[in-house]
Amino acid sequence: MPTSHMPPLHSHFSGPYIERATALRRNPAQLAAAWRADGTRFLPVWEAQCLIREGAAARLRREEIGSELPDPAQGIFLGLEQGEHRFAFAVESRELPELPGQFGGLRDLVSNVPADDAGLLAYARGMINWHRQHRHCGLCGAPNRADEAGFVLACTSERCGSRSFPRLDPAIIVLVHSDRHCLLGRQRSWPADRFSTIAGFVEPGECLEDAVRREVLEETNVEVTHCTYLGSQPWPFPASLMIGFHAAAAVGEIRLNDGELAEARWLDRAALADGGVVLPPRASIAWQLIEAWHDRVPGPGLASFHRDGAFLRPANQPPEAR
Repeated sequence: MPTSHMPPLHSHFSGPYIERATALRRNPAQLAAAWRADGTRFLPVWEAQCLIREGAAARLRREEIGSELPDPAQGIFLGLEQGEHRFAFAVESRELPELPGQFGGLRDLVSNVPADDAGLLAYARGMINWHRQHRHCGLCGAPNRADEAGFVLACTSERCGSRSFPRLDPAIIVLVHSDRHCLLGRQRSWPADRFSTIAGFVEPGECLEDAVRREVLEETNVEVTHCTYLGSQPWPFPASLMIGFHAAAAVGEIRLNDGELAEARWLDRAALADGGVVLPPRASIAWQLIEAWHDRVPGPGLASFHRDGAFLRPANQPPEAR
C-alpha cells in the first residue's frame, strides 16, 4: 500500500480529551465562577509527578484537597471535560502530600490509565513545569506573574512588560526505509537489544524535511531522498512535539558519524518479527512509524509479534525531569 494511502496516526497524549475553551482564559469573572463551581475538579502536580486514583487521573473536589489548594491566581485552567471545568495546580509541599490517590512519574503511569487520562495528565504536568521553569523574566530577571488563566507569564517590571507563552521543542522522528529494510538505532543508554527510529531536534532556520536529512546523515551516514509526513505526537518528556516521517534512503552504508548512537542496523520484517530486538512502547509515535511500515505488506501485524515495550529514561536522568 503506498505511503500516501496510509491511515492517519492516532498518537498517545493527543486527541479531543478536553475542550480547551480558550476564550474563557481572558474572562476573569467567568474564571472566578468556574473555580468555585460544584462540578469543577482539580489535578494536582507535585514534584513533576501526577496523581492517579483507581486507575484513572485523579480529578479532585475542593474538599478533598483542603489546605493544599492554592489561591485561584495560581491555578491553571485546562479546559472543559463534558462541560465541567478542569484546573491544574502545583503542590508546593516538600513532603509527599496527603491527597487521595497515588503520585507517580508520567512515564510510569502512562500504561496504567486510559489514553485520554494520559493526555490530560501530560497537559497538566506540562503547564506546571513551564511555570516552574519560568518564574522570572528571561529579559530583565524580574519575577513573572500568571495571566490569562496561567497561559501567559507576564513580567512584573513596568519598564519591561515582557509576556511569555508556553513553549514546545519541535523534533523530527523518522523511519528510514530501503527496499525491504528499515533503519533502526540504539542509544548508548539503552539495553543491547533495544532499538528505535532516528530522532532529533529541529534547529533554527531549518525546515522539517531538512532536519530529517541532517539528523539521519549525522547519526548514521545514510542519505535520504523524499520525506513523507505521517503524523505528530506531543511528547511530554519534558516538552517536545514529535513530528513523524517516513523517508527513503538513497545511500545506505551505515557509519556512526556523531557518536549519539551506540549501534544502527538495517532490519527486514523477518528480523522485526523474530523478537531479536525490543521496539519502543506502543504509546510512542516511534512504534507507530515502524508498525505503519511493517504492516504495509500482507500478513500478521507487527503487534502480534511484540509485547508492549517499556518507557525508557535517558541515562543519569531522575524519574521525572522537572
